[in-house]
Amino acid sequence: MSVRRRVANCGVIHSILYSMRSEPFIPESMKPGSSAGLPRAVPPAVHTLLKSKARYGRGPTKRRRATELLWRLRKHFGANGFVHFGQGKWYPGEQLPRWALGCYWRADGQPLWRDASLIADESHPAGHGVAEAERFLKALAGRLDLSEEYVRAAFEDAWYYLWRERRLPINVDPFDSRLDDEPERKRLWRVFGRHLDAAVGYALPIERNRTAGAWRSGPWFLRDERLYLIPGDSPMGHRLPLDSLPWAAEGDSPYPAEPDPTVARARLSQAPPTFQRGAPGRDIPRERDRSPARFESAAWIVRSAICAEARGGVLYIFMPPVAALEDYLDLVAAVEATASELSVRIALEGYPPPLDSRLKHFLVTPDPGVIEVNVQASSGWGDLVSTTTAVYDEAHQARLTTEKFMLDGRHTGTGGGNHFVLGGATPLDSPFLRRPDLLRSLISYWHNHPSLSYLFSGLFVGPTSQAPRVDEARHDSVYELEIAFDQLPERDADAPPWLADRALRHLLVDVAGNTHRAEFCIDKLYAPESASGRRGLLELRAFEMPPHARMSLAQQLLLRALVARFWREPYTMRLVRWGTELHDRFMLPHFVWLDFEDVVEELGRAGYPLDSAWFLPHYEFRFPVAGEVAVRAIELTLRQALEPWPVLGEEGGAGGTARYVDSSLERLQVHVAGLTSDRFIVACNGRAVPLQPTGRNGEYVGGVRFRAWQPASALHPTIAPHAPLTFDIVDTWMDRSLGGCRYHVAHPGGRSHDQFPVNSFEAESRRLARFSRLGHTPGALRVAPAMPTREFPYTLDLRA
Repeated sequence: MSVRRRVANCGVIHSILYSMRSEPFIPESMKPGSSAGLPRAVPPAVHTLLKSKARYGRGPTKRRRATELLWRLRKHFGANGFVHFGQGKWYPGEQLPRWALGCYWRADGQPLWRDASLIADESHPAGHGVAEAERFLKALAGRLDLSEEYVRAAFEDAWYYLWRERRLPINVDPFDSRLDDEPERKRLWRVFGRHLDAAVGYALPIERNRTAGAWRSGPWFLRDERLYLIPGDSPMGHRLPLDSLPWAAEGDSPYPAEPDPTVARARLSQAPPTFQRGAPGRDIPRERDRSPARFESAAWIVRSAICAEARGGVLYIFMPPVAALEDYLDLVAAVEATASELSVRIALEGYPPPLDSRLKHFLVTPDPGVIEVNVQASSGWGDLVSTTTAVYDEAHQARLTTEKFMLDGRHTGTGGGNHFVLGGATPLDSPFLRRPDLLRSLISYWHNHPSLSYLFSGLFVGPTSQAPRVDEARHDSVYELEIAFDQLPERDADAPPWLADRALRHLLVDVAGNTHRAEFCIDKLYAPESASGRRGLLELRAFEMPPHARMSLAQQLLLRALVARFWREPYTMRLVRWGTELHDRFMLPHFVWLDFEDVVEELGRAGYPLDSAWFLPHYEFRFPVAGEVAVRAIELTLRQALEPWPVLGEEGGAGGTARYVDSSLERLQVHVAGLTSDRFIVACNGRAVPLQPTGRNGEYVGGVRFRAWQPASALHPTIAPHAPLTFDIVDTWMDRSLGGCRYHVAHPGGRSHDQFPVNSFEAESRRLARFSRLGHTPGALRVAPAMPTREFPYTLDLRA
């Protein structure tokens, strides 16, 4: 599992992981069911992001793999819950929003969905069509005591597609339009294949009358006799022409508001809703069916709808937006009862339930090349272990993996995050709202110990990464951060919940001011402008997906220990001004590990005796050995180091401008043992490496920064690649190289691999082929002494 390491060293991570199978020491304050040392009722909640291999996550296979994982996780966590196929994030430049597969269940264990056989499986369609959609909505209307006459058929906009057909080239067909826009090409093929006069589905206007405690409906008055949908590919519920409904004054538009998460709520009813089929149209206020007069505010018009649409043989029920969780669950129960009555398998889609602490859920969503899993909050160490293990195990059974191999054989993470979210059982019970000094302690401690930022990170670090440190590229922010810390109250002082957000929001950002792309993200801590931002949550983003569940659990144990420590005793040390040392000394694995050992030692002194050996798998995975060579009792070891890739300026690209990342730079750590400093030096490509003593006799460490390959656009584009790197152990008394090694960034024979490694054995063979103990410089060799620079004294930059 180590990268660029001999076969004999491949068992390092495995052996350490197996040794951890014996239960590690867990202080009483971190054991399940214990509250000693931890914030009251607020054990850290964990969101784990699971990523898949790229070859399993492309095109239509991604949705299929994600659906299989969803069903597997439902058996573990939400067997009595319902499955929801919703809409996820919509990023700029993407034609459609991403999907989000969710499972929702009650926190008190009461069932939300009683018959799992009524949930449709997209991989096994039942052959349902428009007729089943109409029959279902009419039956649902009767069950909710609504009139069937309000059920309306929805059609594609014939006039738009006729206009679109007229714009096609004369020598193509609508069924084979040869358009460059693939989504538009598929859209035309689907619409014309179904005929423009065929109904897409059916809609029933519906909203909750909170005063009467019942659902109400009504007619929709449109200029066209038919209900024409907005052109697009989304479910019909997202394409309803709501702006064509009768006009209403701004104060008369009954748009549902997000419920305030800080308001205390009563327990959900223990008795399941029961629905007896009544006479259609019973107790309908017919006076609301009138058409509004000209310029009359139509406040009585229902402006949301539940829809039934058959796609691919599966009957989808589009859930409308609902403000109260009780109303949403009431509608879900009515849908299940109707499906049971008609013996129809359905799939819920549309709007998800309102965010509520009485409801638990997990989501499976797509990301470029990977699948992301956001799991429910855990209330203790036992829950963390079972949840994390289940996610890893079920992902493996679904033929997904939490690691990948690159073309050159490097073993890396998936490129996605393993972010952890800490909070409380309810927003106001969050430890960071009750004790802002806890947030200050965590930020300060991470700042003073860079190993916490880099040991668990991915390949992309630095000021433009997904989780930059506060002091990366913004050195003045440390001074401003200290001023902000002075505004936070001390441990026992009362503080308004919004104080931490207002004091730190504009400092915990990246260089562009993005509040989400920060090492400590407080987007959902207590943002006053939105209800979804007031959840009392802190997201730690400087974690990449580890390949093994126990590696993730070790990270979570470390976080729990730090939270418990700073809850008891706040961290008040002054912030260190690292300067350029951050991207020099702490890019080398040796100094990252030394700093992390200090973290473990401090925790032990505070009463949380963790073992640094538990984190050796992370060290070997993040900083794999590239090769080793021994010459005359001198041992030289090359190990992968960190390299902050710079983001380049804007350049023209397809569809607009783009900013590229210069990933052509790499860095190696050179570790030498048994060296006599006044006689022997280590040279790379004929230049002396600035070796620094480690504190042990004859042991030195240095870094080599080099260009690995030549991209089309790069920083200093005229500098050619420096690979292969030739390392020599030079005897300055004899002016010759005693031996050395050669490191290649690609196959030394020039072979170009077209496929990714199929397993770890093939990846290992590719890594071994790139390191050779032969090839040192022959003959006389004179190397000038190293001349460390003031900015980066630990690193030899071959570009300079």
